[in-house]
Amino acid sequence: MSNRVNIALLCFCASIVFTTCKIVSQTKNTEVSSKINENLTTGFITPPDSIKPYVYWYWVSDNISKEGITKDLEAMARVGIGEAFIGNIGLETVPYGTVKVLSDEWWTLTKFAITEGQRLGVNIGVFNTPGWSQSGGPWVPANQAMRYLRTSEMKVVGGKKISLQLPALDSESQEMAIIAYPISKNPEIKISDLKPKVRLSSALANASNLIDGDFNTSIQFSEEVKNKGLSIELETIKDFTGRSIVIYPDTIMFSADVELQAYVNGSYQTVKKFVLDRSNDMISVGPDAFAPVSFALPEFTSKKYKLILSNLKNPDRQVSIGGLKEIVISNYPKIENFAEKQMAKMLQTPDLSWNEYLWKPQVVNGEADMFIDPKKVVNLSKLLSADKVLNWNAPVGSWAIKRIILSPTGAKNAPASPEATGYEVDKINAKYLKNHFDSYIGKLLKEIPAENRKAFKHVVIDSYEVGPQNWTEGMAEAFEAKYGYDPLMWLPVLSGNIVNSAEESNRFLWDLRRLVADRVAYEYAGGLKKLSEENGLKLWLENYGHWGFPSEFLTYGGQTNDIAGEFWVEGTLGDVECRAASSAAHIYGKNRVFAESYTAGGKPFERYPGYLKKRGDWSFTEGINHVLLHVYIHQPYEDKNPGMNAWFGTEFNRKNTWFDQSKTWIDYQRRCMFMLQQGKPVNDVCYFIGEDAPKLSGGRNPEIPKGYSYDYINAEVILKSKVENNTLMLPGGMSYKLMVLPPLE
Repeated sequence: MSNRVNIALLCFCASIVFTTCKIVSQTKNTEVSSKINENLTTGFITPPDSIKPYVYWYWVSDNISKEGITKDLEAMARVGIGEAFIGNIGLETVPYGTVKVLSDEWWTLTKFAITEGQRLGVNIGVFNTPGWSQSGGPWVPANQAMRYLRTSEMKVVGGKKISLQLPALDSESQEMAIIAYPISKNPEIKISDLKPKVRLSSALANASNLIDGDFNTSIQFSEEVKNKGLSIELETIKDFTGRSIVIYPDTIMFSADVELQAYVNGSYQTVKKFVLDRSNDMISVGPDAFAPVSFALPEFTSKKYKLILSNLKNPDRQVSIGGLKEIVISNYPKIENFAEKQMAKMLQTPDLSWNEYLWKPQVVNGEADMFIDPKKVVNLSKLLSADKVLNWNAPVGSWAIKRIILSPTGAKNAPASPEATGYEVDKINAKYLKNHFDSYIGKLLKEIPAENRKAFKHVVIDSYEVGPQNWTEGMAEAFEAKYGYDPLMWLPVLSGNIVNSAEESNRFLWDLRRLVADRVAYEYAGGLKKLSEENGLKLWLENYGHWGFPSEFLTYGGQTNDIAGEFWVEGTLGDVECRAASSAAHIYGKNRVFAESYTAGGKPFERYPGYLKKRGDWSFTEGINHVLLHVYIHQPYEDKNPGMNAWFGTEFNRKNTWFDQSKTWIDYQRRCMFMLQQGKPVNDVCYFIGEDAPKLSGGRNPEIPKGYSYDYINAEVILKSKVENNTLMLPGGMSYKLMVLPPLE
């Protein structure tokens, strides 16, 4: 490389370093200063072996060969790749090979890759699961899987001994609790109880299904409804006062804008406008794919109500347009968005917005006897016999009995080969992680002598894409220890019932979400870190999640050894993720900040280092200081060119024509990485993200002026920090002159 190029690289790196890092303070000790400068110069010209890009090394659809493993690792060593993360990916678009994941041959080849990496000087990391997300496999039984709470209700009259035979549970569900509470003498009335006339603006069949109380019946929308919308008029003989609406969609994905109107003083007036969105049925956005949509209403009394659906949309791949099972307008107030607030249904797009999962205070109305008194809730769990008979001497009065069941969310590791697919392990209970760890990573460790696995360095967790869970064994005790009250008495809110008050019921759900977020961070990420360290490994983790991420991105990232963001070559993915990773690393005292780099979709073999460089340089300004190339697809076949490929990623593999020539560009990145890993970053402002959960990203209001930089910060780190000379000093050495609070009450 010419001196001119070296000087240009030095100038570029210096411009980044000296605007983002404190490399060295002025010192009277010129000898020390000279030594530091000498080390920087030497490290820049010839970066140490510890400063090399990593790479995702995907073994796709069981296409693996011993010869290909050796040639791949030799190629990585030639261009200066320091570590390869093995991910076994199952893609239906790629014909499956013969080396089945988890077969004896596959275990042999995986062990060979680790020993071969040691021979060639390329370290190895292994995804902790088949697939890239998240942590599971066929060894995870249902009672160790991610689970959530389901409820059913029965009504009984007390003053006598009650003996109820409860239905048998499916083989994968468990009893969690049975509670009972008295029914008010002012009982709930639904508009359907008044037998209203139903009129539709479109000639759809079975309109009465909307108010028949049967959740197995529905109405189906037509093409006319999609084009023109639909109005549903409900007319009663006498006045009806509505305080809440719950809509039960059919099991067909769609979304619509909804306006509820009431006929008052001779005309229809708007009561509430909202969006009914059940357009994504993936388990990763919640275990209850078609959960009810609930809203609190300002109190309205009328004989006629009208529901207007417009802007109706459904996924392009879907033939059916949509439908509704039931419309419930009640005189009782209900918890608004109760499905979303318990994480049965979550954000249905991959957006990472700061203000998701923030709800405005709901309308408050109704009378005291419409709310459940938590002091009168009775725990009947111990009265259930082994053969599912509930025997209870019920006090006088009418009672509601709620059966609360713990069921798997259904989330499975993906995308993985069929024989390597199974339930995702529980994310909020560390005791189940050991079985998962021992069944996969642990098996590798056990079968390779220590002297032959010195290259094995990392256990890998990719971006979080498997959705939420909200309960596990011991959760009630953990909840009460943290918050000081028994959560079982508040579980009626899971069905939308208000306990004590709307404010307190919503606060219970807030507490539940926050506890889940913290346990995902400490029990799951922290638990895998502990298991990894006990076996001489480090945990490498991407600290963000699309598709139902149930934690808080900073706390979650803080519990790993090595933290990473991600950016794509084109598009906006990375605009949030990289700063999320660097912020978590900075506030938790981690020096290296990785990024899954140069991920892409489409345009196979069209990208090249000169095209990629601009986006890579941008990532350095976001705080990234260690590159992980995405992606090297394992090349098992020497007679096939241009080799194995997938729809995603840049082709960082030996069959790409420019791969060996990329060493110059990789050396450039090594120099940038070396310089950027010196000292502490200087970021002037920290934005507090608040304490709500889930939390996907930070917000910036107001934006800071150009020329200044920022990190996000959370409550956990603030509480461990101190203020000196009007500066917030963090335990890890970072400091900030200004902290910006979020626009929250």
